[in-house]
Amino acid sequence: MVHKTVGSLELYGFSLAGEETVITVPALNVAFDVGRAPRELVTIDHVCLSHGHMDHAAGVAYYFSQRAFLGIPPGCVIVHHRLVSPLEELLQVWGKIEGHISPGRIVGADEGEDVAIRRDLVVRPFRVCHGGHALGFSVIEVRKKLKPEYADCSGPQIVDLKRAGHDIEYRLELPRVAYCGDSVGGRFLDYDHVRNAEVVIIECTFFDDDHVDRARKGQHVHVRELPAILERLRSPNVVIAHITRRTFLRDVRHALKKLLNQADLERITLLMERPRRTEHRP
Repeated sequence: MVHKTVGSLELYGFSLAGEETVITVPALNVAFDVGRAPRELVTIDHVCLSHGHMDHAAGVAYYFSQRAFLGIPPGCVIVHHRLVSPLEELLQVWGKIEGHISPGRIVGADEGEDVAIRRDLVVRPFRVCHGGHALGFSVIEVRKKLKPEYADCSGPQIVDLKRAGHDIEYRLELPRVAYCGDSVGGRFLDYDHVRNAEVVIIECTFFDDDHVDRARKGQHVHVRELPAILERLRSPNVVIAHITRRTFLRDVRHALKKLLNQADLERITLLMERPRRTEHRP
């Protein structure tokens, strides 16, 4: 797992196309995809599963099992409604193999169906373009603010207004992180809770010139599409994940420098780029 500080958030993740994708945000107690359920994921209570491909979903049963083994209350996996039944069947099969079923909660959702994960935090699913039943997720901090017209009221006056049934507050939504999963660009990039998130996590799988058709067939992003995608995003922090192992990170950086302007380069973080090791000589 790679550790990154992006904006005000710490991310721990691993993402290589076709192998494994899992990204955790400990401060929000949420993860995106489960990969093979590495140990850094097990203590996270809420997992947003973008789709059912093995490199993103293989560790669901192990995630629930390890939490039970460690005495941690059952976790929650949020997934498209159509994948709830197959995942429950998977847990049943593993129960037959292990001799018991590990407890866990699987919550079905679709675009626009908020799932509250904390009093002040909701997960908002949105449909992405990757075939089947694929979702992205925004984690949104929700606050209640006093309406400006009541700003000069005293405490007792506020209490009296509430008792009288006056609506004195408004809802403020602060999108903290948006995870777009595996997907080419789509209308979701124009949703305010996606494009305005503090951190947006997108994929860019292919970088070679002869892989454009391959990217289209698999509904993955090719680097040539990045400028148009970034133009639609207002987020100050864009994390790129799901790069194929066949492309070296130095070549990724070279391709980005050729295609992107300086402002966009400065807001990009490559998830799998690790700090350079320094040699210590006596």
